[in-house]
Amino acid sequence: MKIKELAEKLNISPRTIRFYEQKGLIFPHKQEHNLYRRFTEKEVWRLQTIISLREAGMTIEDIKKALPQADDEVTEQLQYYLEMQRSIIFSQWLELKQIIETTDTMIDLLKYQQTLPLDDIFLLAEGSKRLRETRKNWNDKWNFDHQALNHDNNVVNNDREYKDYEKALQTTIDWVAPKAGERGLDIGTGTGNLAGKFLDKGIPMAGIDQSKEMLKHCGRKHPQMELKLGNFLAIPYLDGQFDFIVSSFALHHISDEQKILALGEMRRVLKPHGRICITDLMFENDDQKVQYIADLERQGRTDDIQLILNAYYATSSTLLSWFDENGYITKHKQLNELLTMVYAVPIR
Repeated sequence: MKIKELAEKLNISPRTIRFYEQKGLIFPHKQEHNLYRRFTEKEVWRLQTIISLREAGMTIEDIKKALPQADDEVTEQLQYYLEMQRSIIFSQWLELKQIIETTDTMIDLLKYQQTLPLDDIFLLAEGSKRLRETRKNWNDKWNFDHQALNHDNNVVNNDREYKDYEKALQTTIDWVAPKAGERGLDIGTGTGNLAGKFLDKGIPMAGIDQSKEMLKHCGRKHPQMELKLGNFLAIPYLDGQFDFIVSSFALHHISDEQKILALGEMRRVLKPHGRICITDLMFENDDQKVQYIADLERQGRTDDIQLILNAYYATSSTLLSWFDENGYITKHKQLNELLTMVYAVPIR
């Protein structure tokens, strides 16, 4: 495909295509005799992904990091581009839903109060903007793609972050108690260790993760599992798809504000009466966190302090309060000094 044909196909200018080429984002083949650019289907998909990422507000430098420069496995690469586009589209869809909800609130205020005070408009607009920015502000500072190859060994040998790992996974299974015919979702599935235990019981499982390398390893281990690129803040499924959601050792990778969005996303993709089980590193409250870090300082355990400060450990009291305010009954259990399970079932 020539550059003019590609520009018409994607409804952009040839100049835009050349710009992305100059920035090192696309690599069209140039014919030797006339240096005309020729674009394969791979470049078409890559360019579509770049356009989507730019529309979502991603910088050129961030796109360079997100998209590998080259890959001989064309089919696999095209699949990755498509999955990234799907993830972006879901994020944009959620933003549109938020805008619609904000607009509906304004309409209701005007309808029933015959006025729309400026302060109300400001609060609604700011709330919508804050949610949008919160959803976009996550980044993978842990480099999970790099960790993927050795992840399974790490969870066995790392007795700090993954202490009582197998016990935690098994207790999650026991608490969820899946029934025949149910379907579950594992968020932050990694290499699928938790989801695999459900699959062993004959329960169909889907898994999402923001790391394509983690998903590759998961797919090799559990080829029957449905896997999608995604994260807590924009779950790439339509509403009401699952009977239960589980997540283990993953929630502490998003901020406290993002956790609230994540809980709402979980509720969105669950069927009525769908249940949630979160197994993660967390403190009971802020006071316990302060005391725990102080104890580590006295013991000279600076590496352990850095692990905590480099993540976003939840407070179980905050999670339990959210579930209570949103019509769930809960139970929770502390498996060790940092590892806690929270299980929630809606009552209305």
